[in-house]
Amino acid sequence: MKRIAIFVLILCGLGLLQLHAQSDYKTAVGLGIDFGSGQTFVGPSAKFFLAPDTAIEADVLFASGSTLIQAFYEYHGAIEGTDGLKWYAGVGPGVTLYDGGSNFLVRPMVGMDLKFNTVPLALTFDWRPALGFNGDGSDFEAARFGLGFRYVLD
Repeated sequence: MKRIAIFVLILCGLGLLQLHAQSDYKTAVGLGIDFGSGQTFVGPSAKFFLAPDTAIEADVLFASGSTLIQAFYEYHGAIEGTDGLKWYAGVGPGVTLYDGGSNFLVRPMVGMDLKFNTVPLALTFDWRPALGFNGDGSDFEAARFGLGFRYVLD
């Protein structure tokens, strides 16, 4: 996980120094990663903007013996003095399916979204803790994060 985080920081740093950013896009699809305490999930991810400041994100992510399906409603805000970099906050439901059971999740999130102008690429990084519910009660995982590497369609 440390290697992934270092790679993303290097990519973002190079992107901020060498590429001009563009502030808006409507649809992007690509790779999502959900990591932190416990398993690391990887799979397809998409983000669709409903308006310049609201978006829906959907992920279907896989780990060893588990599948995580989740969706988020997000509010995006501009960061003054930057072009293409936005903060966002949101919340959404999720479900983890595994051998012998499932967990329902409620997931708040806060993060950053960077869209480049010279390449059709959007990068996201967020903190997304998970409050899980199953037949045995509930569980809270604070140390969960998300990465998104998406190709911008429009």
